Amino acid sequence: MKTLIETVGVTKHYGDYVALNDVTLKVDEGEMVAIVGPNGAGKTTLVNVLTGLLKPTAGLVRFKGDDIAGIGPVKLAKRGMARAFQLVHIFPEMTVAETIGVAVISQTSRGLDCFSSLASDGSVREEVREFAAIFGLDDKLDTPSRLLSQGEKKLLDIASAFALVPEVILLDEPTSGVASGDKHGIMKTLMDAAKRAGVKAIILVEHDMDLVAEYSTRIVAIQAGRVLADRAPAEFFSDPELIAAIVGKPVARHAVRTV
Repeated sequence: MKTLIETVGVTKHYGDYVALNDVTLKVDEGEMVAIVGPNGAGKTTLVNVLTGLLKPTAGLVRFKGDDIAGIGPVKLAKRGMARAFQLVHIFPEMTVAETIGVAVISQTSRGLDCFSSLASDGSVREEVREFAAIFGLDDKLDTPSRLLSQGEKKLLDIASAFALVPEVILLDEPTSGVASGDKHGIMKTLMDAAKRAGVKAIILVEHDMDLVAEYSTRIVAIQAGRVLADRAPAEFFSDPELIAAIVGKPVARHAVRTV
Protein backbone atom coordinates (compact mmCIF):
# COMPACT_ATOMS: atom_id res chain seq x y z
CA MET A 1 0.00 0.00 0.00
CA LYS A 2 1.06 3.56 -0.69
CA THR A 3 2.22 5.56 2.33
CA LEU A 4 0.44 8.93 2.49
CA ILE A 5 1.65 10.36 5.82
CA GLU A 6 4.88 9.60 7.60
CA THR A 7 6.77 10.94 10.60
CA VAL A 8 10.33 9.90 11.39
CA GLY A 9 11.82 10.64 14.80
CA VAL A 10 9.55 13.63 15.42
CA THR A 11 10.34 15.52 18.62
CA LYS A 12 8.72 18.73 19.82
CA HIS A 13 9.98 20.85 22.72
CA TYR A 14 8.26 23.76 24.45
CA GLY A 15 11.23 25.15 26.34
CA ASP A 16 12.29 22.34 28.66
CA TYR A 17 9.03 20.47 28.24
CA VAL A 18 9.12 17.57 25.76
CA ALA A 19 5.66 17.21 24.20
CA LEU A 20 6.71 14.64 21.58
CA ASN A 21 9.71 12.36 21.84
CA ASP A 22 11.01 10.43 18.81
CA VAL A 23 7.61 9.68 17.26
CA THR A 24 7.75 7.53 14.15
CA LEU A 25 4.57 6.40 12.42
CA LYS A 26 2.94 6.15 9.02
CA VAL A 27 -0.52 6.09 7.53
CA ASP A 28 -1.13 4.12 4.35
CA GLU A 29 -3.82 4.42 1.73
CA GLY A 30 -7.01 2.67 2.82
CA GLU A 31 -6.36 3.00 6.55
CA MET A 32 -8.42 4.52 9.34
CA VAL A 33 -5.80 5.17 12.03
CA ALA A 34 -7.00 6.12 15.51
CA ILE A 35 -4.67 8.14 17.74
CA VAL A 36 -5.50 7.57 21.41
CA GLY A 37 -3.98 8.47 24.75
CA PRO A 38 -4.72 10.08 28.10
CA ASN A 39 -5.01 13.85 28.49
CA GLY A 40 -1.59 15.47 28.17
CA ALA A 41 -0.15 12.53 26.25
CA GLY A 42 0.84 14.67 23.25
CA LYS A 43 -2.05 13.90 20.88
CA THR A 44 -2.86 17.54 20.15
CA THR A 45 0.78 18.39 19.50
CA LEU A 46 1.10 15.41 17.18
CA VAL A 47 -2.02 16.42 15.29
CA ASN A 48 -0.74 20.00 14.96
CA VAL A 49 2.55 18.68 13.59
CA LEU A 50 0.80 16.36 11.14
CA THR A 51 -1.39 19.18 9.83
CA GLY A 52 1.41 21.70 9.45
CA LEU A 53 0.37 24.01 12.29
CA LEU A 54 3.58 23.25 14.21
CA LYS A 55 7.09 22.59 13.02
CA PRO A 56 8.82 19.84 15.00
CA THR A 57 11.99 20.60 16.93
CA ALA A 58 13.54 17.56 15.27
CA GLY A 59 12.50 14.85 12.84
CA LEU A 60 10.70 14.59 9.51
CA VAL A 61 7.04 14.99 8.55
CA ARG A 62 6.04 13.92 5.05
CA PHE A 63 2.80 13.92 3.09
CA LYS A 64 2.89 11.95 -0.16
CA GLY A 65 6.67 12.00 0.11
CA ASP A 66 7.00 15.78 0.48
CA ASP A 67 8.26 17.61 3.57
CA ILE A 68 5.29 19.44 5.14
CA ALA A 69 6.84 20.50 8.46
CA GLY A 70 5.26 23.81 9.48
CA ILE A 71 3.68 24.34 6.05
CA GLY A 72 0.37 25.48 7.54
CA PRO A 73 -3.16 24.10 7.04
CA VAL A 74 -4.06 26.31 4.07
CA LYS A 75 -1.16 25.15 1.90
CA LEU A 76 -1.62 21.61 3.16
CA ALA A 77 -5.29 21.63 2.14
CA LYS A 78 -4.20 22.58 -1.37
CA ARG A 79 -1.98 19.49 -1.36
CA GLY A 80 -4.79 17.21 -0.24
CA MET A 81 -5.01 17.04 3.56
CA ALA A 82 -7.80 18.61 5.61
CA ARG A 83 -8.68 18.73 9.30
CA ALA A 84 -11.94 18.94 11.19
CA PHE A 85 -11.37 20.37 14.65
CA GLN A 86 -12.44 19.19 18.09
CA LEU A 87 -14.04 22.56 18.74
CA VAL A 88 -16.48 23.66 16.07
CA HIS A 89 -14.94 26.34 13.83
CA ILE A 90 -17.89 28.05 12.14
CA PHE A 91 -19.10 31.64 11.95
CA PRO A 92 -22.49 31.84 13.70
CA GLU A 93 -24.03 34.43 11.37
CA MET A 94 -22.99 32.65 8.17
CA THR A 95 -25.52 30.28 6.64
CA VAL A 96 -24.85 26.60 6.03
CA ALA A 97 -24.45 27.32 2.31
CA GLU A 98 -22.02 30.17 2.90
CA THR A 99 -19.92 28.12 5.31
CA ILE A 100 -19.53 25.19 2.91
CA GLY A 101 -19.17 27.58 -0.02
CA VAL A 102 -16.06 29.21 1.46
CA ALA A 103 -14.35 25.80 1.50
CA VAL A 104 -15.48 24.94 -2.03
CA ILE A 105 -14.30 28.26 -3.46
CA SER A 106 -10.96 28.13 -1.61
CA GLN A 107 -9.96 25.12 -3.71
CA THR A 108 -10.63 26.92 -7.00
CA SER A 109 -9.23 29.88 -8.89
CA ARG A 110 -12.53 31.77 -8.81
CA GLY A 111 -11.11 34.50 -6.62
CA LEU A 112 -11.59 35.69 -3.07
CA ASP A 113 -15.10 37.12 -3.32
CA CYS A 114 -16.71 33.99 -1.86
CA PHE A 115 -20.24 35.31 -1.46
CA SER A 116 -20.36 36.75 -4.96
CA SER A 117 -19.18 33.42 -6.38
CA LEU A 118 -21.71 31.53 -4.31
CA ALA A 119 -24.53 33.73 -5.55
CA SER A 120 -23.54 33.79 -9.23
CA ASP A 121 -21.72 30.54 -9.96
CA GLY A 122 -24.09 27.64 -10.53
CA SER A 123 -21.35 25.02 -10.28
CA VAL A 124 -20.35 26.32 -6.84
CA ARG A 125 -23.96 26.22 -5.65
CA GLU A 126 -24.31 22.67 -6.92
CA GLU A 127 -21.15 21.53 -5.13
CA VAL A 128 -22.37 23.17 -1.94
CA ARG A 129 -25.71 21.36 -2.21
CA GLU A 130 -23.95 18.04 -2.83
CA PHE A 131 -21.75 18.32 0.26
CA ALA A 132 -24.66 19.54 2.37
CA ALA A 133 -26.75 16.57 1.22
CA ILE A 134 -24.03 14.08 2.19
CA PHE A 135 -24.27 15.33 5.77
CA GLY A 136 -28.04 15.75 5.87
CA LEU A 137 -27.91 19.54 5.81
CA ASP A 138 -29.40 20.18 2.38
CA ASP A 139 -32.70 21.36 3.87
CA LYS A 140 -30.87 23.97 5.99
CA LEU A 141 -28.75 25.72 3.36
CA ASP A 142 -30.21 29.14 4.24
CA THR A 143 -30.11 28.57 8.01
CA PRO A 144 -27.62 30.63 10.04
CA SER A 145 -25.08 28.31 11.66
CA ARG A 146 -25.95 29.58 15.15
CA LEU A 147 -29.42 28.04 14.86
CA LEU A 148 -28.14 24.51 14.25
CA SER A 149 -28.03 21.87 16.96
CA GLN A 150 -24.61 20.94 18.35
CA GLY A 151 -24.60 17.75 16.30
CA GLU A 152 -25.50 19.68 13.15
CA LYS A 153 -22.75 22.23 13.86
CA LYS A 154 -20.28 19.35 14.08
CA LEU A 155 -21.49 17.96 10.78
CA LEU A 156 -21.24 21.41 9.17
CA ASP A 157 -17.65 21.79 10.35
CA ILE A 158 -16.80 18.36 8.97
CA ALA A 159 -18.70 19.03 5.74
CA SER A 160 -16.51 22.10 5.22
CA ALA A 161 -13.41 19.94 5.64
CA PHE A 162 -14.76 17.42 3.12
CA ALA A 163 -15.55 20.29 0.73
CA LEU A 164 -11.79 20.86 0.46
CA VAL A 165 -11.79 17.51 -1.43
CA PRO A 166 -8.96 15.98 0.61
CA GLU A 167 -7.16 12.72 -0.02
CA VAL A 168 -6.57 12.48 3.73
CA ILE A 169 -8.79 13.91 6.45
CA LEU A 170 -7.95 14.25 10.12
CA LEU A 171 -10.92 14.11 12.45
CA ASP A 172 -10.14 15.62 15.85
CA GLU A 173 -12.72 14.35 18.38
CA PRO A 174 -15.54 14.52 15.82
CA THR A 175 -18.20 13.47 18.34
CA SER A 176 -17.11 15.54 21.36
CA GLY A 177 -20.01 17.45 22.86
CA VAL A 178 -22.51 15.26 21.01
CA ALA A 179 -25.10 13.15 22.84
CA SER A 180 -24.04 9.52 23.25
CA GLY A 181 -26.96 8.28 21.22
CA ASP A 182 -25.90 10.39 18.23
CA LYS A 183 -22.21 9.42 18.16
CA HIS A 184 -22.47 6.28 16.07
CA GLY A 185 -24.82 8.04 13.66
CA ILE A 186 -22.27 10.80 13.11
CA MET A 187 -19.43 8.31 12.65
CA LYS A 188 -21.44 6.29 10.14
CA THR A 189 -22.20 9.48 8.23
CA LEU A 190 -18.49 10.30 8.20
CA MET A 191 -17.51 6.88 6.92
CA ASP A 192 -20.13 6.98 4.18
CA ALA A 193 -19.06 10.51 3.23
CA ALA A 194 -15.42 9.48 3.03
CA LYS A 195 -16.27 6.70 0.60
CA ARG A 196 -18.40 8.98 -1.56
CA ALA A 197 -15.74 11.71 -1.57
CA GLY A 198 -12.89 9.36 -2.46
CA VAL A 199 -10.94 10.01 0.75
CA LYS A 200 -7.94 7.67 0.74
CA ALA A 201 -7.13 7.63 4.48
CA ILE A 202 -8.52 8.94 7.76
CA ILE A 203 -6.78 9.85 11.00
CA LEU A 204 -9.12 9.83 13.97
CA VAL A 205 -8.28 11.38 17.34
CA GLU A 206 -10.85 9.99 19.75
CA HIS A 207 -11.42 9.35 23.47
CA ASP A 208 -14.45 7.11 23.01
CA MET A 209 -12.91 3.64 22.88
CA ASP A 210 -16.15 2.11 21.64
CA LEU A 211 -15.91 4.26 18.50
CA VAL A 212 -12.21 3.47 18.16
CA ALA A 213 -12.94 -0.26 18.29
CA GLU A 214 -15.81 0.02 15.83
CA TYR A 215 -14.23 2.11 13.10
CA SER A 216 -10.42 2.01 13.17
CA THR A 217 -8.18 -0.33 11.21
CA ARG A 218 -5.14 0.53 13.34
CA ILE A 219 -4.60 2.16 16.72
CA VAL A 220 -1.62 4.31 17.70
CA ALA A 221 -1.43 4.87 21.46
CA ILE A 222 0.50 7.90 22.72
CA GLN A 223 1.72 8.29 26.28
CA ALA A 224 4.07 10.98 27.64
CA GLY A 225 4.90 12.06 24.10
CA ARG A 226 5.99 8.62 22.92
CA VAL A 227 4.33 5.90 20.86
CA LEU A 228 3.30 3.32 23.42
CA ALA A 229 1.74 0.92 20.91
CA ASP A 230 0.85 0.68 17.23
CA ARG A 231 -1.50 -2.26 16.76
CA ALA A 232 -4.52 -3.66 14.98
CA PRO A 233 -7.74 -3.22 17.02
CA ALA A 234 -8.10 -6.90 18.00
CA GLU A 235 -4.54 -6.99 19.32
CA PHE A 236 -4.90 -3.63 21.04
CA PHE A 237 -8.09 -4.51 22.88
CA SER A 238 -6.80 -7.91 23.98
CA ASP A 239 -4.17 -6.21 26.19
CA PRO A 240 -5.80 -5.05 29.46
CA GLU A 241 -2.61 -3.36 30.71
CA LEU A 242 -2.41 -1.28 27.55
CA ILE A 243 -6.07 -0.32 27.83
CA ALA A 244 -5.58 0.68 31.46
CA ALA A 245 -2.59 2.85 30.51
CA ILE A 246 -4.66 4.68 27.89
CA VAL A 247 -8.02 4.93 29.64
CA GLY A 248 -6.53 5.43 33.09
CA LYS A 249 -8.25 2.48 34.74
CA PRO A 250 -8.53 -1.27 34.19
CA VAL A 251 -11.14 -2.36 31.65
CA ALA A 252 -12.67 -5.82 31.80
CA ARG A 253 -12.06 -7.85 28.68
CA HIS A 254 -15.78 -8.48 28.16
CA ALA A 255 -16.43 -4.72 28.28
CA VAL A 256 -14.30 -4.02 25.23
CA ARG A 257 -15.70 -4.48 21.75
CA THR A 258 -13.31 -6.12 19.29
CA VAL A 259 -13.40 -5.86 15.53
